[in-house]
Amino acid sequence: MEDIAFPDHEYLTVKELAELLRLKERKIYDLASSGAVPCSRATGKLLFPAAEIRAWIEQAKTGSATGPSVRPVVRPQIVLGSHDPLLDWAIRQSRCGLATYYDGSLDGLDRFVGGEGIAAGMHIHDAASGTWNAPVVATSAADQNAVLISFAKRQRGLVFRAGDHILSGLSDLAGRRIVPRQPESGTDTLFRELVGKQGLDLSQLTFTDVARTEDEAVEAVRRGDADAAFGLAAVARSYGLEFLPIIEEEFALLVDRRDWFEAPLQALMTFCRTRQFAERADAYGGYDVTALGTVVWNA
Repeated sequence: MEDIAFPDHEYLTVKELAELLRLKERKIYDLASSGAVPCSRATGKLLFPAAEIRAWIEQAKTGSATGPSVRPVVRPQIVLGSHDPLLDWAIRQSRCGLATYYDGSLDGLDRFVGGEGIAAGMHIHDAASGTWNAPVVATSAADQNAVLISFAKRQRGLVFRAGDHILSGLSDLAGRRIVPRQPESGTDTLFRELVGKQGLDLSQLTFTDVARTEDEAVEAVRRGDADAAFGLAAVARSYGLEFLPIIEEEFALLVDRRDWFEAPLQALMTFCRTRQFAERADAYGGYDVTALGTVVWNA
């Protein structure tokens, strides 16, 4: 390998390292994601310590084709992000061995970027483009060796008890007790966006305790702790409650590309293509799984 002239500053950018190594920038992202090249994300973007890169290249000169022996990042076998009843059921029913940690779409995205799981479920609406998930993923996970896969379209709307005042729209929520979701959730972001478009002041609503899953939100309505929740048709049906559709949202999985081909995720996706899964989705109601497995965004 010929000598490489380094810039005279302490850290290299992706572009600088790509030019030095005569590689495409996409390859640099892949090397960083796998842990094969020394890097730092302390500033929120990828930077490469020049001194460590020099050592990495020198070791390659002595015979190592991949540079210093740096162990690739091993992600824990956890599905992060937003809670989805159908996905949760499929993970358990498929016996794929994956664990779950649901605390909202944005929380899951942050944790995925931090290497805390192999997949993150999300339904994040981009108000500017009117599309789902891909815009925020393209911004926040551009340096990840990841792919965004469609899971399902879901009906979301107002959930309330039979016999209560019938709700005909978001404007009817004024003066009522509403189950809020955590700020890191796609539901909270979407609710605030849609309420704002209706010209409804949030101060006109009374919020109860925060619910961190779809089931918890609807269960609060069933118990009478709240008058309404901005929930899923599938969950409302499961609890025998009324449902007013407001929007069809897109739920997707951001998955690590290497783990996608490993046994746990493959077992899950194989199960999701079975008749049993399709029948369960139909029984839940409010789901459209025809695009399941379609690539939405690819790093």
